[in-house]
Amino acid sequence: MYHLKLLQPVQSRDKSSTDSWLPSVSMLLVSFISYVDRNTLAILAPIILRDTHLNAEQYGFIISCFSIAYMFGNPLWGRMLDRIGVRRGMTAAVGLWSVAAIAHAWATGFWSFGVARAVLGAGEGATFPGGLRTVTQTLPPSKRGRGLALAYSGGSLGAMITPFIVTPIALRFGWHGAFFVTGSLGFAWLILWRFVGKGVDRRTEYTIAKLPWKHPALWAYIAAYALGAMPLGMIIYDSSLYLHARFGWTQATLGKVLWIPPFGWEVSYFFWGAVVDRFGPRFRLLLFICLLLSLPLAWMHSLPSGPWVLAEMFLAMFALAGFLVLSVAYVTRVFPTDHAGLLSGIGAGSWSAVVALTSPWFGRLFDQHNYQIAFQIATLFPIAGYALWLIFSSCYSDEGIFI
Repeated sequence: MYHLKLLQPVQSRDKSSTDSWLPSVSMLLVSFISYVDRNTLAILAPIILRDTHLNAEQYGFIISCFSIAYMFGNPLWGRMLDRIGVRRGMTAAVGLWSVAAIAHAWATGFWSFGVARAVLGAGEGATFPGGLRTVTQTLPPSKRGRGLALAYSGGSLGAMITPFIVTPIALRFGWHGAFFVTGSLGFAWLILWRFVGKGVDRRTEYTIAKLPWKHPALWAYIAAYALGAMPLGMIIYDSSLYLHARFGWTQATLGKVLWIPPFGWEVSYFFWGAVVDRFGPRFRLLLFICLLLSLPLAWMHSLPSGPWVLAEMFLAMFALAGFLVLSVAYVTRVFPTDHAGLLSGIGAGSWSAVVALTSPWFGRLFDQHNYQIAFQIATLFPIAGYALWLIFSSCYSDEGIFI
C-alpha cells in the first residue's frame, strides 16, 4: 500500500481575497468565454463544412489541432500560473486566444482553420488551471467543491449559450461574422479582470518542490479525468453533425436545441460539487454512479427520435462531467494547493490528448455513417477510466479520503 502524507503550504491570509466568491465568478466568466470561442466552430460545423468543402474526417483533424495544442498548453500554463500568478497569466492567455478566435473569421480551408484552432487551444489551456488555482487561493477547503463547480461551470454554460449567440449572428452576417463577435468577448473580460484580479494571488511558502509523478493518486486522477470524461468531447464537437445527418435538422433548428446536452453538464458541476462538500469524498461510490449513468450512451443511435437523443445526450453529459468534478476533488485532497494549477493542467491536458487521438477516428466513422459503432466505442472509455482509477487509488490511502 502506497502511503505518502503531503503537507499543505502555509498561505498568507489576504482579507481582500480570502473566502471571497467574486474571483470564482470571474473564472466562471472566463471559462464561459473560452467555451463560446471553442464551440462556435462545433455549432456552425454543418454550414462551414458545406462552404469549405471539408468532410467530417478533416473536421476531426481540425479538432485534433485544437486538442493537441490544448494538451500541451494546460500543464504549461498550469506551471506558469503557479509561478507568476493567476492575474498576469490569465491576462496573457485570454489576450492570445481572443486574437486566435477572431482569426477564424478569415479561415478558408483545412490549414487556416487548423492553425487558428491550434493557437486557440494553446491559449485556452490556461482556463481550468486558472480556475482551480483561483479557487484554492480564495476559498477554504469546506467551500472548494462548490467553488470549483462555480468556476468550471462557465464551460458548460458557454456550451449551452453558444447556440443562442452564434446562430442568429451566423444567419444574419454569415459564419465569419459569428467568429468576429464571439472572439471579441475575451477583450471585454480583460477590462473586468484588471479590477477583479487584484488581490487574487497570495504569497505561498512552498513545502514541496516537485510533484511526485510516481504517486498512484496522480495516475488515478488522470485515468478518471482523461478516460472517464472522454465522450464529452465527442458530444460537444460532433452532436451538430450527427443531428443534422440523422434528422436533417437545419442550422436554425440546431441553434434552438443544442443547449440541451450541455445543460446536463452544467447541472452536473453543481450537483457533484455540492455532494462532495456535504457528504464527504466517497469517490468509489460516486464515480461508480457516474459510470452507470454513462452506459446508455452505447444505445444512442437506437433511440427513435430527436427528443429522445437530446435527452440521452443530457444524461450522458451529466454523468461524464461527474468524472471531471470528482477526479479534481479527489486529487486536490491528496496534493497541496501550491500544485493546483499544474494538477488542473495535467487533467485537462490528458483529456485533450485522448480527444485529439479519437476525433479523426470518430469523424471517419461519421463519414461512413457508422454512428452506432462510434457511440459504443465511446462508452468503453468511462469503463476503462473507472477501472484504472480503482487500480491506482487502491495503492494509496489517507485518513481524509474514503475510496
